Amino acid sequence: MTGLEGSIWRVGHGREIELGRRSVIMAIINVTPDSFSDGGRFETVDAAVEQALRAVSEGAGIIDIGGESTRPNAATVSPSEEQARVLPVIEALRGRTQALISIDTYRAETARLAISAGAHIVNDVFGLQKEPDIADIAAVTGAGLCIMHTGRDRVKLVDVIADQVHFLERSLDIAAASGVNRDRIVLDPGFGFAKETAEENLELMARFSELSRFGLPLLAGTSRKRFLGTVTGREAEGRDVATAATNALLRLQGAAVFRVHNVAINRDALDIADAMLNARQEFERKRPT
Repeated sequence: MTGLEGSIWRVGHGREIELGRRSVIMAIINVTPDSFSDGGRFETVDAAVEQALRAVSEGAGIIDIGGESTRPNAATVSPSEEQARVLPVIEALRGRTQALISIDTYRAETARLAISAGAHIVNDVFGLQKEPDIADIAAVTGAGLCIMHTGRDRVKLVDVIADQVHFLERSLDIAAASGVNRDRIVLDPGFGFAKETAEENLELMARFSELSRFGLPLLAGTSRKRFLGTVTGREAEGRDVATAATNALLRLQGAAVFRVHNVAINRDALDIADAMLNARQEFERKRPT
């Protein structure tokens, strides 16, 4: 696998984005008081919009807006509170950037309202398995879907890839039953989501290319995760270099989309990985048979 196999991800409102030939960055915008590394920094609409536009200027192609922290043991917020946080940000961004807008939610009603407000993608951390109606909404609206693997609220299989397959095949069955086209779907193996040890996350990294079996684009979300702190000894906001390192390595294993807090450092790292992959492809093309 070269990592450069191009595909088109078709998303909401008639938009699309090419995946594969150049890595795509999805910038994290947490409109929350309690997210694990940047909680409270972008709570207001103005602060969130400013951060989103900064991320686009640094190289993000997608803005991922979330209104409820997904860190372990975070307090659950009501659907109305989640919507009050995210919808004004989506509405404000819609006319100010050509970047794609993603809503980070597992709630079908929040997804529906966010798409109406201008979101192009639904990023579901429960992989359609908490509120499967999200798949129906995506099918009707044409929104893109990020389907994430999680081990939360269930018993996992021992083998990390076997558990990915077990969970994601069920998610894909839900999407297919709702009529979601496969060119609307990206898969995320869910680093850190009930992968409790650094060893489990590192094994998932080491075997990441095995996920190509699904024949779908892959998203990597390692940004500032706890296992990076275990390896480096750094607290959350000091893990951006480690994040960039993991993303460059995962790019070489076929990841196409990278969900990050710090866009600039990851853009640089991924540009180097992209350039190396292009050089490899060019070498393979010219090599005598």
